Amino acid sequence: MKTNSVIFNSLITALAPIIWGSTYLVTTELLPADSPLLASVIRALPAGLILLLIGKKFPTGVWWFRSIILGVLNIGAFFYFLFVAAYHLPGGVAALVMSCQPIIILLLGCLILKEKIMQIQILACIVGAAGVAMLVLQSSVKLDMIGVLAGLAGALSMATGMVLSKHWKRPEGVSLLNFTGWQLTVGGITLLPIALLTEPFPTEITLLNGIGFGYLSLIGALFAYAIWFRGLERLPAITVSFISFSSPLAACILGFIVLGEQFSTIQILGAVAIIIAILMAQPRPKKPVKTDIANSPIPVK
Repeated sequence: MKTNSVIFNSLITALAPIIWGSTYLVTTELLPADSPLLASVIRALPAGLILLLIGKKFPTGVWWFRSIILGVLNIGAFFYFLFVAAYHLPGGVAALVMSCQPIIILLLGCLILKEKIMQIQILACIVGAAGVAMLVLQSSVKLDMIGVLAGLAGALSMATGMVLSKHWKRPEGVSLLNFTGWQLTVGGITLLPIALLTEPFPTEITLLNGIGFGYLSLIGALFAYAIWFRGLERLPAITVSFISFSSPLAACILGFIVLGEQFSTIQILGAVAIIIAILMAQPRPKKPVKTDIANSPIPVK
């Protein structure tokens, strides 16, 4: 893998978690209170249906089963747990809890993808988690166990979905947008009946709510997931997982810009540690194998 290609693909892929970093701000500032299921459905289903209309291809054979599994793991369950965590924890703390995802990716990658766990990847996990902790944790923060458990469940769901996506690959003849549409649609449909049965509909939907829902669906789902799955096809799963550390970094920067939150020296060091962890996890080009010309067999003419 060429270095320039790795850098380009990593930068493009990083746009997705940067956009997702805004989810916490949008949830607290624009969406109706206590409506995680509604937010999850509206984020996933419209975007999925739009992509299905564009692609005009449906799963066939075993891909019906695989699409359901991937749609639930990558979208349905992950969206729900993400919004529950966002409603029960400060945005930075929710991001910190979910930063255990690279560790899960390492273990699942070893079991399912038969990838070797390298020392630098373990070190990157430690540096990244420490960086997120320094960036988002404050001594005054009280942890809500519902939010913590939701964050852990979300990390497990997304990590499993990423590894299976890498393992199964995209079916031949199906575009990336179409493949993304399958998963978003499945995730939305999975959550829709649960939302209707268990969550009261907001008594009022304001213009700001509509703007928030539109942003999460078109930008946070349709656009962001398309470039996320593109990156997952071109980069190792563990590399993509580390790129997701950009999400808490973006969340804190947005808090600084929009809400006037201030960065301390510890938080700045945490941001630097996150960037270092992402760089450590980037794939290195393989060195060419040197051949011993003197001992190589002479071709017979």
